[in-house]
Amino acid sequence: MPSAAQWTGTPAIKGSSESMRMALLTASLIGLQFTWGVEMTYCTPYLLELGLTKSKISLVWIAGPLSGLIMQPIVGVIADRSKSRYGRRRPFMVGGTILVSLCLLLLGWTREVVKMFVTEKEAIREATIALAVISIYGIDFAINAVQASCRGLVVDTLPIPKQQQGSSWASRMVAVGHLVGYGAGAIDLAKVFGPMLGDTQFKQLTAVAALALCLTVGITSWAVTERVLISNGRDEQEELGVMQVLQTIFKTATTLPKGIAAICFVQFWAWIGWFPFLFYSTTWVGEIYLRYDAPAEAKTSGDLTGQVGRIGSMSLIAFSTITFLMSVILPWFVKSPEDEKAPGFTPRPPASIASFVVEVEKYKPSLLTTWTISHCIFASSMIMAPFVHSLRSATIIVAVCGISWAISCWAPFTFLGVEINRLSAPNNHAYGHVARNSIELESPVQLHLNQDFGESHSSTTGEGSGVYLGIMNLYTTLPQFVGTGISWVVFSVLEPGKSPELAKEAHPDEHHSTDGPNAIAVCLFIGALSAAVAALSTRRLKRLQGY
Repeated sequence: MPSAAQWTGTPAIKGSSESMRMALLTASLIGLQFTWGVEMTYCTPYLLELGLTKSKISLVWIAGPLSGLIMQPIVGVIADRSKSRYGRRRPFMVGGTILVSLCLLLLGWTREVVKMFVTEKEAIREATIALAVISIYGIDFAINAVQASCRGLVVDTLPIPKQQQGSSWASRMVAVGHLVGYGAGAIDLAKVFGPMLGDTQFKQLTAVAALALCLTVGITSWAVTERVLISNGRDEQEELGVMQVLQTIFKTATTLPKGIAAICFVQFWAWIGWFPFLFYSTTWVGEIYLRYDAPAEAKTSGDLTGQVGRIGSMSLIAFSTITFLMSVILPWFVKSPEDEKAPGFTPRPPASIASFVVEVEKYKPSLLTTWTISHCIFASSMIMAPFVHSLRSATIIVAVCGISWAISCWAPFTFLGVEINRLSAPNNHAYGHVARNSIELESPVQLHLNQDFGESHSSTTGEGSGVYLGIMNLYTTLPQFVGTGISWVVFSVLEPGKSPELAKEAHPDEHHSTDGPNAIAVCLFIGALSAAVAALSTRRLKRLQGY
């Protein structure tokens, strides 16, 4: 029978205050989300400008779910057993970041690289498309390794009572990454940097994204000290081969604890809805603008990819602003899971605000209820997409979804982190309680993020966090295959030709018609139906775990 895992060292985070330590722990997510934002905002219009049809682009975006399906569980399993003296997560964060940065630069300069080897015009176009697609696949595979490690680092470092706080900070950093990324996309970077980082908006953004990712991952890697695994409690001679990794993933996925399985089930339905929004909303907003609101001179711009990206980025700035505000405000007004698991706990706030705090506590919704409401808000917004015919309406709909996204970046990881640490605790005992910073309690129990969690809080091992986070990512990526299939069918039926707005070099006969409903809007409408199923599925989690 396997013995307990053995560790050396203590998890610690640099910083003089808890807020600073939380910020440093999750800073890597800023660069991560910046990079995702550049890819999701600009790559679709870039590929449309190169001459790909929407149906073919939907197949290109299989890269996202495919890379997540492969990389995150595998990296999770390997990292869980890593005995590197630098820790289990940071080596993968740094290595993946280097690969992502190289692929970003290759994506921005695909034409220039191709022209070094090819001279014939049509061959250049085809080779540019091929190299751009390869670059996108490289980015997606490498960034999924980084993402799995960044999320695993948060779960590994924090004890159960701090999982919600860590997840809410992660949500804030995701929102900041979105906001900075879309803000950079909305301005004309050529006026800021000149030709130093490239001669197009897209080139400059890929360069800035590479720098931002390196900087933020470097900050988190510097600030966090991980425990080092000495023995995982298994046979030391046991080698971690490919088949063993796959067997571990399969066994874990098919024998998930009921609570984690319920969380994954909600994620599955939620992400069928989020996939078209995240990958096509910028292009949708840009098309709405070009079809209904744009002046004639805007339609003849020399950098249509940059223009569509900037228009779409403006709506996503509103989306990211609301996401950030909600990620800061909502944790103060939502009960955390550990509060609900500790019925005997009575908060003792300072006397001056005691009556107010007690009154507010009565009406706080649970995190699960908040998660359910977020799905309903997203479904209500997306169901309106096919009826939008103005840039203002499209922007409002995208912005409102920021409320749902803030909660979606926070709630599932909180529940999963609590479940993982609870399963790792001796005898799977009930949740301990340490007060959150949301209220300044007069409890003698104090938590410091630079103390020895392993000795003081035995429930903070997070031994299997990598594989469980990888499994949940399977339930995030599998629905993206479903979303890709839906998008391919919708685009093939409604808009089978090339984009009349962006593919200016194509013959007019190759363009699809703009009569009838916008194909992306139809995909968003279908996503709304899936979000409604996700809202119903959250009630199953309540029945199973009593959140």
